[in-house]
Amino acid sequence: MFDLDDFERRLRARLTPPGRIERQDGQARGDADLNPVWPDRPAAFRPAAVLAPIVKRPDGWTMLFTQRAEETPAHPGQISFPGGRVQDSDANAIATALRETHEEIGLAPAFIEPLGAWDLYETGTGFRITPIVGLIEPGFDLTLDPREVANVFETPLSFLFDPANHERREGEWRGFKRAYYAMPYGDRFIWGATAGMIRALYERLYP
Repeated sequence: MFDLDDFERRLRARLTPPGRIERQDGQARGDADLNPVWPDRPAAFRPAAVLAPIVKRPDGWTMLFTQRAEETPAHPGQISFPGGRVQDSDANAIATALRETHEEIGLAPAFIEPLGAWDLYETGTGFRITPIVGLIEPGFDLTLDPREVANVFETPLSFLFDPANHERREGEWRGFKRAYYAMPYGDRFIWGATAGMIRALYERLYP
């Protein structure tokens, strides 16, 4: 049985709070978690931030995801959190995550309570991502940018934070065999960096 009250207490106690996010140190999580030998590891990583939106539905909290448009050059068709590259005009990672979320899906910042960040996440495509948890009050309207987002959907936290649903799979990418996390939910296939970040958040909350 998923204990939502305990989950929220852990979120508020174990995330890096907003005032300390930019001073996070320590080893980043990422594709190397399951692939300690990383022959084509990027020489440099571009800073990015994403929002992990947790929607406070009365009948059970959910996490909101986007499915990328097939036309977008960045991860076409894949399931992801809203977010993107840090811009010079962004005050911090939270500002990046909120700006990108509003641009991509039209979720207004007034509905979002940013709680903090968990571990930085390095991807094989060369991004170092700061993931931000935001609690979302219901009642919002969304307007998707069709150039970037094909659709959105929500998945119960009770599913995502059950380690029995954290599958370890393998595939070939850029000529190398890679292991990755996958969390298939119905006809949605949550995998790769998005699933890896969820797994990292699970391990932060339930060490």
